[in-house]
Amino acid sequence: MTRLAKLIDELCPDGVEYKRLGELGSFYSGLTGKNKKDFVDGNAKYITYVNVFSNPGLKNEQAESVKISKDENQTTLKLGDVIFTGSSETKEESGMSSVVTEEPAEELYLNSFCFVWRPENKSVFEPNFLKYLFRSHEIRKRIIKTSNGVTRFNVSKEKMKKVLIPVPPLEIQREIVRILDKFTELKTKLNAELAAEQKVREQQYEYYLNKVFESEKNVQWKSMGDLFPQIRNGFVGTIKPYFTDKEHGVRYLEGTNIHDGTISDNEVLYVTKEFHQKHINNALKADDILMVQSGHIGECAVVGDKYKGANCHALIIMSNGGKCDSQYVSYYFHSNKGRKSLKPAITGGTIKHVLATKMKNVKIPVPPLAEQQRIVDVLDRFDAICHDLTAGLPAEIEARQKQYEYYRDKLLTFN
Repeated sequence: MTRLAKLIDELCPDGVEYKRLGELGSFYSGLTGKNKKDFVDGNAKYITYVNVFSNPGLKNEQAESVKISKDENQTTLKLGDVIFTGSSETKEESGMSSVVTEEPAEELYLNSFCFVWRPENKSVFEPNFLKYLFRSHEIRKRIIKTSNGVTRFNVSKEKMKKVLIPVPPLEIQREIVRILDKFTELKTKLNAELAAEQKVREQQYEYYLNKVFESEKNVQWKSMGDLFPQIRNGFVGTIKPYFTDKEHGVRYLEGTNIHDGTISDNEVLYVTKEFHQKHINNALKADDILMVQSGHIGECAVVGDKYKGANCHALIIMSNGGKCDSQYVSYYFHSNKGRKSLKPAITGGTIKHVLATKMKNVKIPVPPLAEQQRIVDVLDRFDAICHDLTAGLPAEIEARQKQYEYYRDKLLTFN
């Protein structure tokens, strides 16, 4: 039997008492009577909505300034206070909590979009226990039910008074905190190790990518116009009137779809077939290279079978003439050397653009086709290793988070 199980068996064999928030403490509102000027060069600190939403335990160092006069009757935060977000754009995010787990070193005020619940008897709860309790699944469900709205969901303090929470003995609370603190520490450490591993892999990939293109032996310098006879701009102008759905349209790509050498579906758009026919010269073929013209300029990717026949917006389309490997060229433009070679084709001051007309004159090193394909094979394998780790990292972190939430909710569910 675990220490926690022994404590529960010993201290509350008949179950843990549940009480309503209104029985246990009182609610107080945040700042009132303030305007924008009061939040410039203030003489006091206040806690923001984002601070509360993002941190189960309040981060005092994230407080911002506000002007407070001596005669104002505003709520200041105290150790053990539980702050709730008063409204949210979605019902599921309403009533998020943050707990004051350390005695504030200075007076802290609460923003007007939040309110605070203060336990009447501070000796009943461990602040760190409340930090975990009010983020647990069961208590979150009860809090969410207190909110109503259409475009914004507002939490009712009157309904919050009726929310039931468990009141286990302090020894049980402390043991739960000890377990969850340890779990949180391990989770944070693992996430840091995974992120560090990802960074190392990315640095290795960058190193080898740049190393591959350092040598100029056995290469010929050729212009992009010689290698890609058709270099032109995708459609530039107002496109919104031509958007349609998948059934009636043709896939449409923009700069936001080009990242890290690949074309993604992070934004899926379709344009009418009439628009596509009118701009049929911009229809994409497999092995075309797409380059971002403005924004993250120079970012490029090779068109595969999935996107052939699509149309595009504000991208430079380069159609291969059969003298080189498109993926080799795409890799080259992602190297330090390749990015530098684009400078003559870039124009603009604050906002820079790559010009399709000048891309034709950009020269790149071209080894024999067999060597190009060998370089592509090597970089493809290295990219796959890095990509697998990058793709797996969020999944691993999410799995750990779900595991943590599972055990947290188990620990905070009482008979």
